[in-house]
Amino acid sequence: MIAIVDYGAGNVTSVRRALEHLGHRAVVTADPATVAAAARVVVPGVGHFGATAALAGSPLRAAVVAALRRGRPLLGICLGMQWLFEASSEAPELPGLGAFGGRCEPLPAGVKSPHIGWDELEIAAGSRLLAGVAPGAAVYFAHAYRAPLVAETAAVCRYGAPFSAAVERDRLFGVQFHPEKSGGIGLAILDNFCRC
Repeated sequence: MIAIVDYGAGNVTSVRRALEHLGHRAVVTADPATVAAAARVVVPGVGHFGATAALAGSPLRAAVVAALRRGRPLLGICLGMQWLFEASSEAPELPGLGAFGGRCEPLPAGVKSPHIGWDELEIAAGSRLLAGVAPGAAVYFAHAYRAPLVAETAAVCRYGAPFSAAVERDRLFGVQFHPEKSGGIGLAILDNFCRC
């Protein structure tokens, strides 16, 4: 069973429907015991980093950490990916999970913000999450903040400046874009996650 963490930051229904369309059992939950016991965990989200206050120091955050310690695959989507980093200047008083180093910052001046729409990925070799996705494939973004480039960057998007469009380490994954809104490519990425 895949636990989709419901911390009040939206998009849970479309993520659940996409996973179920692929034939995977998924439940939307705010129950820490369900999250901790799940075979896989998805942390979705849209909007302001302030929404992650529901995770800071909470039993739900502890359940996510417990799932990671048990080696369960975890996927952060959009705001959920940003939460995997140390912090965001959008709500500097709130800590991220700190699984990846660095801080999320606003998109650079000179580009339209938020970044909404389809954009191309530059995919790093060897990514399991993005296996089978063609170089230059386009996916759907909706965000105003960006994650830094890190050693674990699995895909880059260039919008004003390059940023991490996907990160990957062991069984921990994050995507800035919305696979549940990215057509067949997005479904393939979600299916890859379900097989990792």
